[in-house]
Amino acid sequence: MSSKTLFITGASTGIGAETARAAVRDGWRVALFARSQDKLDALAGELGSEAALALPGDVTKMSDLEAAIARTEDHFGSVDAVFANAGRGLDTAGVSEGDAQEWRDMMEINVMGMLWTLKASYDALKKTKGHLVLTGSAAGRRHIKGSIYSASKWFVHGLAGNMSADMREFGGRCTVIAPGMVDTPFFDSPKPEKLKPEDVAAAVMHALNAPERASVEEIFLMPTN
Repeated sequence: MSSKTLFITGASTGIGAETARAAVRDGWRVALFARSQDKLDALAGELGSEAALALPGDVTKMSDLEAAIARTEDHFGSVDAVFANAGRGLDTAGVSEGDAQEWRDMMEINVMGMLWTLKASYDALKKTKGHLVLTGSAAGRRHIKGSIYSASKWFVHGLAGNMSADMREFGGRCTVIAPGMVDTPFFDSPKPEKLKPEDVAAAVMHALNAPERASVEEIFLMPTN
């Protein structure tokens, strides 16, 4: 087992859970943060107590994230990478049919949750010259008519570029992973012909395992169809 620890938000299902599995296979230890304690406990049990720590909490609450980062450092000794993966979409797309409260709820996770994760983990990453990975989207690299969700992911891509410049000053790195459609519980119906969570997890691990001389700042991952 490596001495390196990866903290993952949105870790209970989909991309987050598959990244935890991939990280443990690569010898990392993982701290699993999400709202569903039952799912986190099950995943931590699958991965083993020496490799995984379940940390139930809400990504929209700064106090939950601060406590989780502190517990990760206390339990594993360091936070060497953070995968800010928690996010959500919208039930109704577009402006005229969109629900303003739903927009606010999404922004609390996709924008503010990303910022709280960064703020809570920044000092820990600075100590380890660590690596920040953000889940962006193909929707954050193109204009989609009237899409509020797409706009939230444009924020993530902008933040990733800014943090790459910031973290470079202390020897850290930042990567944004921009997948197209992925077959996860994010969608109401299965998308078996699209990307799988393990495809995105492999991209995350490629960035994390890059040699120190290489900074992988963006991975744009699309289904072949």
